[in-house]
Amino acid sequence: MLALTVQPLVANSADVREVPDPVPGPGEMLVEGLALGVCGTDREIVAGEYGWAPPGRDRLVLGHESLGRVRTAPPDSSFAPGDLVVGVVRRPDPEPCGACAHGEFDMCRNGRYTERGIKEIDGYGSRLWTVETGYAVKLDPRLEQVGMLMEPASVVAKAWEQVEKVGARSWFEPRSVLVTGAGPIGLLAALLGVQRGLEVHVLDLDTDGPKPEAVRALGAQYHSTGIGEVAARAKPDIIIEATGVSSVVFEAMNSTASYGIVCLTGVSSVGRKISVDIGAANRDIVLENDVVVGSVNANLSHYAAAAGALARADAGWLSRLITRRVPLERFAEALEARPGDIKVVLDLTA
Repeated sequence: MLALTVQPLVANSADVREVPDPVPGPGEMLVEGLALGVCGTDREIVAGEYGWAPPGRDRLVLGHESLGRVRTAPPDSSFAPGDLVVGVVRRPDPEPCGACAHGEFDMCRNGRYTERGIKEIDGYGSRLWTVETGYAVKLDPRLEQVGMLMEPASVVAKAWEQVEKVGARSWFEPRSVLVTGAGPIGLLAALLGVQRGLEVHVLDLDTDGPKPEAVRALGAQYHSTGIGEVAARAKPDIIIEATGVSSVVFEAMNSTASYGIVCLTGVSSVGRKISVDIGAANRDIVLENDVVVGSVNANLSHYAAAAGALARADAGWLSRLITRRVPLERFAEALEARPGDIKVVLDLTA
């Protein structure tokens, strides 16, 4: 079968090649790969910045934003042939830390976790793949065209969970949320904010194209001015930061209403320095009872929450987020960042 593979730490080594068909082991399903979402992580692995091949091998099957259809499933499982499924990305470490032992492998403390398509386990970028029934999530059949959004939606579901857990430290009735960045994470964060009945504001640099239209179709407000100006008008109780841009991150920390929560989901590039007044930032955080929390990855509970959120969403709106679909053999085009892109998808069936 064909698969998208890469030699980790070797720049531009990605290619589509024949690999052996997978054979499901005990407790595993055989799944026909339908589509694969492409994100910045994939681009960084292809650029040779990081990535780990399975033990004893030099190449890794890429891809973690999966979507597939079950071909075979264990008879005693809750899955059946024809089910639409996604595979969970992370697995707990073999000698689990406390978090992994409690099913919270997204919060692993010792770093010995593994991840499909990233760290030591082949990903979902192939025409066929296997997955343990305990690490697969069934999707509503209506999501066949957009189900690869499940993985980024799970990251967003975790971010919202973290915000709500922090808010529960005291009285908490948020009214407004500002999302910085209108990529897939930002737009899905806005979706979940709308589903919570909040006044949602989204900030991004684009002034035309699919991003402003998607935000307005969601019933949220789109902004392309500075974060300080937007925050002064919106007075957000919550900011979900999805750009990773250092200057935006620090402005976000200083832009919530009192007793505000900033959840950082964007990963910043290292080596970019800006001048900031740490003393003033500390003073504001302390005197206003603010909280800044980082959030990454997701566990099974977040995948379940994401599946519910996508099932409640308008499928037509979700389809707006898929701005390009590229056949597997033309994967290099999918890895190119182009103006107007939101989510680029590899079609594994073409």
